[in-house]
Amino acid sequence: MKLIKYAIVLSLVINFSCSDDSEGIGEQGNQENTESNENPNGGTAGSSEWLIPVNEVRDGGPGKDGIPSIDDPKFSSVASFDSQINDNDLVVALKVGNNVKIYPHFILDYHEIVNDTFSADRLTLSYCPLTGTAFAWESQVGTTFTSFGVSGLLYNANLILYDRETDSNWSQILELCVNGESIGQVPIKHEVIETNWGTIKAMYPNALVLNADTGFSRPYGTYPYGAYLDVDDFFLFTPSIINPQLPNKQRILAVKDGNRAKVYKFSSFEGGRVVKDSFINDRYLIVGNADVMNAFLLSGDQNNLEFNFVHNGSEAFFEDNEGTVWNIFGEAISGPRSGTILQSTNSFMSMWFAVAAFYPDPIIFE
Repeated sequence: MKLIKYAIVLSLVINFSCSDDSEGIGEQGNQENTESNENPNGGTAGSSEWLIPVNEVRDGGPGKDGIPSIDDPKFSSVASFDSQINDNDLVVALKVGNNVKIYPHFILDYHEIVNDTFSADRLTLSYCPLTGTAFAWESQVGTTFTSFGVSGLLYNANLILYDRETDSNWSQILELCVNGESIGQVPIKHEVIETNWGTIKAMYPNALVLNADTGFSRPYGTYPYGAYLDVDDFFLFTPSIINPQLPNKQRILAVKDGNRAKVYKFSSFEGGRVVKDSFINDRYLIVGNADVMNAFLLSGDQNNLEFNFVHNGSEAFFEDNEGTVWNIFGEAISGPRSGTILQSTNSFMSMWFAVAAFYPDPIIFE
């Protein structure tokens, strides 16, 4: 989808999604603000404790649910949607069992959260356009299934969700409830990939695609944040740390372990590449090209396998020396290990600056 001119769209950005980013929501820099019994912008009344520095939490401007989640998503076939999207447009893909769903960025830009179902599974997919990060987790708080919405708050320019069961606030990148009745809870994560439309439609031509029948009137197809992606030092909300090792807006794959992260650049995988690597105490397999990457944990005799990149437009993405063929989600789709699934990692696609803000001094794979 073509971007409209920055001069035209800047006023839309200001009205749509931001306020003065110099204003936090509290006066204290501590992780616990004990002087206020009111949770800013909605939240659980009487819950003053935060697991992140409350003075670094920003009011995004539109307010709670000012950016509306999609709670009744409608889908089209790949074939029928193909005329509405360009091959280089970015999308997020989620696979549960044999079902694949695709969520285009140009719709997610205006909603950020999709509360969806996969047969018996209720999942929440979130996308933060300011950090370029997508996550999917089970729509569950404790033992109760619920839905999530956009809180209107940001931390290091990243989306903070709230759950509609306890009204608690959840950091997207930290994958953690950081404030409210459910503070400290960690959601059950499901793996997503981010790639372009041309790649994903070739891999999964029978997938379902989130369409623009959202129930809301939005200018889908016009990017709402102006020059944000193109101007590297343009921030609507400046993060607490700026690390100059890579361009701020460069897309990377980050693997995180505790409070550390290792970063893999798409430019290091041009033409298709498979890398065995180590980080902290684990062995990883990183597979990808300039359009899509994923990371897997290796265990047992998987460490003895040799892997090759074989993607040529089908679901097959890489193979091993035993003759097993694997897809982008790490599922063995043919060969002697057919049915095996490589263990997913705690990894995510992101703009560089967001990884550096949440996980200071990340290691960069060269």
